[in-house]
Amino acid sequence: MKAQVLILLTTLSVLPSYALEQIDSVVVTDTLTLDTIAWVQTVDEPRTLYDLPYSPTHRMENWRRLTQNTTVFALAGLATLYVLETLPEDATAWNKKELRHMGLFERWRYHAKQGPVWDKDNPVFNYVLHPYGGAVYYMSARSCGFNVLGSLAYCTFISSMLWEYGFETFNEVPSVQDLFITPLAGMLMGECFYHIKRVIVANDYHLCGSWFLGHLVAWLVDPLNEFVSLFAGNPCKNRKVSMTPVTIPSPNSRLALNINVTF
Repeated sequence: MKAQVLILLTTLSVLPSYALEQIDSVVVTDTLTLDTIAWVQTVDEPRTLYDLPYSPTHRMENWRRLTQNTTVFALAGLATLYVLETLPEDATAWNKKELRHMGLFERWRYHAKQGPVWDKDNPVFNYVLHPYGGAVYYMSARSCGFNVLGSLAYCTFISSMLWEYGFETFNEVPSVQDLFITPLAGMLMGECFYHIKRVIVANDYHLCGSWFLGHLVAWLVDPLNEFVSLFAGNPCKNRKVSMTPVTIPSPNSRLALNINVTF
């Protein structure tokens, strides 16, 4: 008596030897698809852009945190202006003798009318430190849930209005390089920083398995938000994370064999 039995196999080697001896014929009738189950880490309650898949356009603006960041920038600018006023002239490249007879706001109007001009500052300042500063401004908004264009607009506002035509104009003419290079190069560098911080946040502030390295790099790529987080809390930490199964199609993973077996 012959019986037809439908058996799912990955390879014929899984059959015992005594069964192989009794096989009358083997005919492949169809190919099945066996789905693979992968476990993906997801955040139960997304609170920041770091909890969502990367996108240059997604927005989850945290205006309260951005206001705190802007306040810190303004206070830092005032402190910087005070420190620069007390430094010797050769340390700032400002002509303090020429400015000494002017009032503070008279100096601002005087410099604002003359600029912007192409400055002759040290290239390290113009093409390394200023782009890094722009990246810090950019990340201050990006980590607050703003998209690429929103972060660029904020970076431009801080670098151009708050600093270049703000605090710095009290002592020197606005610079063409600073007006353009700081926000544009800052955006490019800042978006790279954003990708780096996404990796750090996804690994619970660890980098290459190191807690110290993760926190160190986080401070380097996003110093203002990390500083404000010391007082206002860090929404990127203590996230509720769960593992979600995801089905991934795997074609041709198994064969359906129609086997005639003689008993």
